[in-house]
Amino acid sequence: MRTLLLGLLVLVAASAGWAQTTRSAPTEATEPVMKQLEAFRRGDFDTAYTFASSEIKELFDRSAFEQMVRNGYPEIARSTFASVAASTVTANGHVYLQVKIRGSNGNSVEAIYELVLEGGQWKINAVTARPDPGLV
Repeated sequence: MRTLLLGLLVLVAASAGWAQTTRSAPTEATEPVMKQLEAFRRGDFDTAYTFASSEIKELFDRSAFEQMVRNGYPEIARSTFASVAASTVTANGHVYLQVKIRGSNGNSVEAIYELVLEGGQWKINAVTARPDPGLV
């Protein structure tokens, strides 16, 4: 239920944010997403968890985080390919990345990541994914 709510919140925020501005996100904001996907590919959920924001860590401890990702986002948990398709920065400074991802299960998703700046580092604050039929 929390995952669904979190996904809905980020989708609404992303839609509003994309309408507010077309400014591109800084390149360094893509790094935590790509590094987290690499960690997931290795099955290294300890490292993947370090890229989560403090808000996510309040909602999910390390074990619950792994379970949520494996069960709710199988293509993200075991991706074979990922590419940032678009990015934007909203008026509140949050970054939204549109990422095309192919899972090891052969399915593709379009994921919208919300990133926030915490202590000078970009952290993943939310993600929502939907099927992406064939763009990856």
